[in-house]
Amino acid sequence: MESRRILVIAGSDSSGGAGLEADQKVIAAHDCYAMTATTALTAQNTLGVYGIHTVPAEFLKQQLDACFDDIGVDVVKTGMLASADTIKLVADTLEQRAVAKAVVDPVMVATTGTALLPPEALADFGKLARLAYVLTPNIPELKILLGLSKDEPIQTPVDLERLARLACDRLGSTWVLAKGGHVPFKSDYTVAIADKDREIIVNVLAGPDDELLRIESPYQDSKNTHGTGCSLASAIASNLTKGMEVKDAVRAACRYVEAAIRHAPNLGHGHGPLGHFHSLVALPFSKGHFLDYVLERPDVVEVWQRYIHHPFLKALGAGSLPRSSFQGYLIQDYLYLVQFARAAALAAYKSKNIKDISNAATMVNEIDREMEMHIKLCATFGVKLEDMEKAEENTASIAYSRYILDIGHSEDWFALQVALTPCVLGYGAAARALHQEHATTKDDTHPYWKWVENYTKDEYAAVAKRTIDMIEKHAALQSASRIEQLVKIFKQAVKMEIGFWEMHSAE
Repeated sequence: MESRRILVIAGSDSSGGAGLEADQKVIAAHDCYAMTATTALTAQNTLGVYGIHTVPAEFLKQQLDACFDDIGVDVVKTGMLASADTIKLVADTLEQRAVAKAVVDPVMVATTGTALLPPEALADFGKLARLAYVLTPNIPELKILLGLSKDEPIQTPVDLERLARLACDRLGSTWVLAKGGHVPFKSDYTVAIADKDREIIVNVLAGPDDELLRIESPYQDSKNTHGTGCSLASAIASNLTKGMEVKDAVRAACRYVEAAIRHAPNLGHGHGPLGHFHSLVALPFSKGHFLDYVLERPDVVEVWQRYIHHPFLKALGAGSLPRSSFQGYLIQDYLYLVQFARAAALAAYKSKNIKDISNAATMVNEIDREMEMHIKLCATFGVKLEDMEKAEENTASIAYSRYILDIGHSEDWFALQVALTPCVLGYGAAARALHQEHATTKDDTHPYWKWVENYTKDEYAAVAKRTIDMIEKHAALQSASRIEQLVKIFKQAVKMEIGFWEMHSAE
């Protein structure tokens, strides 16, 4: 990931819905890296703010210097600053560190109505506003910053545009986003007086050369609006650090917050927090551990253990398997491998890049080597190649191989790879278990030991590792629902393997 370093200078919200806690969630949801400099600690929840403990400016400076001097900063986002000393320090730091992009959220009043910026600190806000690349006041904050009466009328979006332009001129910020959530409009863009008439929210972005951008979103009758300002500013900061132009960054951030309100978890008794991770795919495994997850699932673990420790294999490892059973297995497995090679070739056809095509070709070559081993082993039992090729496939072999080919034709490339994986991994796992159990006790007359050794060789382990690496790489790109579908395919292929063993156990 390219450098996407965001320093958040804000207060902490003990309930996690606003402040630093919300900022970090938003930044993580945008695949960026968050650092924090804490300006204040608050005791708050969805019902209100019960206490504020301001962090001394001296300690805040240590936090700021620690972040700038080590990891570095691409974009700064400020939130609750709580005191005049803090505002002065932050403004001086932005100037001294030559921060080109700072998203400044005034944070003067909480959603619940609690004042978060003392009146005496407002006079010092001017320098910080001038250093802001994007200033994000809501309507009450905008009126305070402009020295207007709280009763200054906003009847249409044109009034909001006028205030946004005025803020750019007077405050000196490069861009000003006037957030219109406090004044919903009707569909005809007149102010909504009655609750039932609230249909549209309009945000206005004003910038250099009298640039104006309206960003509209549907009004949502929701109590889950705690931390909307913090979240919006952090989303803008995240988009800026990813290289987006201001208009695109703000538009995307507004859409993010609109969706976050819509997908809120509905927590608390007051103004609840947003659903910050609404667009992330939550996979049920850690990256690189898809197969571990599959093999440890309760619905898979039993069939997998039955597969790699099947009575057919136990008898094979002990050397007690009837000769006819092993001979029949080799013939059927030879015929099965022909179809398995077709499936691997189909995977090459369905691949979209040369590496995956090359891996599929390597798999076909490995299958060819494995079939040569079957021919040699069968020869020791007096079975000729022509007899093997003339043999009829039994029903277990047909069911298994055609299942894999059907997956290859009806599903995508990765589903086919998942269907092939139980065979590749299972043979190696079974052979290793047999080798560990019998290597010190078997004698030179063991009739099937070459089979065990074949699947414990480095060459086969290399094939298995390539398969695992490929599966893990692509599994991390799937959706949660797709993972469930793939697990079903894997599990069915394991059951087909068990059926294959059991057909020969009955001989």
